[in-house]
Amino acid sequence: MSRVGKQPVTIPSGIEVKLDGTALVAKKGNLEKRLETYGRVKVEIDGNEVKFDKVGDTKQDSAYWGTYRALFNNILIGLDKGFKKSLEINGVGYRAQVSGNKLELQLGFSHPVIYEIPQGVDIKVEKNIIHVSGTDKQQVGQVAAIIRGFRPPEPYKGKGIKYTDEVIIRKAGKAAGK
Repeated sequence: MSRVGKQPVTIPSGIEVKLDGTALVAKKGNLEKRLETYGRVKVEIDGNEVKFDKVGDTKQDSAYWGTYRALFNNILIGLDKGFKKSLEINGVGYRAQVSGNKLELQLGFSHPVIYEIPQGVDIKVEKNIIHVSGTDKQQVGQVAAIIRGFRPPEPYKGKGIKYTDEVIIRKAGKAAGK
């Protein structure tokens, strides 16, 4: 039985939630997010709480129950506070800058790496730290992973792009001959 699905989702102040057919719609100002449930879970809005319940008793129904509750909770957190990932650039001559809707990275290649910032994501650069933020948890994580993928950290000197909370396990260099 899902422990996540049992917990009701509390709606933060300033966010409207309504049921539109089988879709849950959360709205804050002019920003609107939808979660299509496709009838896999029962949804009930009770005051400032949203409760999810299983449709059947199969293992798949329990999985959907917890998953849709977690997805909707992430939508509300994103609308209320937002999500943020930070990346750190390490390496001599490695740098980043935002110009318009493009992130330009100098990563030791013969050419700059230019990444077009998708809509709904905000990127800011402070010295050697890149801050990726937005309202969609999946999109923020995906953009951060793509940026990290341009030059993942290497284990000998630690050069590359890493998450700020990531620990790079260093390897010993080549041992000198006897």
